[in-house]
Amino acid sequence: MKTKADKPPFILASSSPRRRELLTSLGLSFTILKPEIDENQRAGEPPLDYVRRLSIEKAIDVLMKIPQTGLVLAADTIVIHENIVLGKPVDANEARHMLHLLRGRKHQVCTAITLMSVVREPDLPTSLTRLTITDVTMRDYTDAEIDAYIATGDPFDKAGGYAIQHAEFSPVAHTEGSYSNVVGLPLETLGEMLGEIGWKI
Repeated sequence: MKTKADKPPFILASSSPRRRELLTSLGLSFTILKPEIDENQRAGEPPLDYVRRLSIEKAIDVLMKIPQTGLVLAADTIVIHENIVLGKPVDANEARHMLHLLRGRKHQVCTAITLMSVVREPDLPTSLTRLTITDVTMRDYTDAEIDAYIATGDPFDKAGGYAIQHAEFSPVAHTEGSYSNVVGLPLETLGEMLGEIGWKI
């Protein structure tokens, strides 16, 4: 089991403030290095294959930029509605369309987490990827609420065009599964993965 003295640097491969806050809540010390990859979905690529691939590619991109030792955490979160991926809306019209589409209905939020390390140790994996899926049912919010939420600017950096934690809009009726997954980083899954590689929080 690693001690604080011999742990390699922990790098978060994301500029997401939500992931940064969630990781901080675990008491982990880390640095941030944003990956630079093509995040477009390939033609015919199933949603779960897509989110897994992005997570792995983000980790590899950052791993290639760091010194000889380091543990990289990369993640990608997508919203899936009827097997279609809803990304981040590019403008108010697209955000409005997504929120209308999701209103009063159930969809899935899937996060792929990849842990990748350049430190090789006996019996410990150097790369792990896990998927976490949460079922999310939206409440029956009004058109006026949608417009007011869009006016805040909050939807535009969120997959599916919403944040579950937004106190005023509060778009979600209930969830089945990890709440933190919908925010952007399933802490339960991450804790299990860190345990598998011998990293004590």
